[in-house]
Amino acid sequence: MSDLVYKICPRAAWEDACRDGHYLGSADDLRDGYVHLSAQHQVAATAAKYFRNQNALVLVSVDTAQLGDALVWEPSRGGDLFPHHYGPLPVAAAIAVTPLPLDSDGVPVIPETLA
Repeated sequence: MSDLVYKICPRAAWEDACRDGHYLGSADDLRDGYVHLSAQHQVAATAAKYFRNQNALVLVSVDTAQLGDALVWEPSRGGDLFPHHYGPLPVAAAIAVTPLPLDSDGVPVIPETLA
């Protein structure tokens, strides 16, 4: 698996997490009992499916080495393995936070090269 995983979230939620030292997750994350993350090849589809027309988003690049056993790869959309983090996501594991502008269709624009 990759050395990095990614979380798309509202900038304000990430700023709150930075003050608290950890990101608890979105309403969906809290409902499901883990923080939904994406591998590099999954980020664009996740952005298009779940974050269309949402402003002020960021893409958080997370170092998997800092997540330990709380990071579990589990089957999800189409049987693809998705990274799920069980427990609060430590902000110290973030290596980059990138703003995500929207394209003309309202889909977040994912950088061609991800940190």
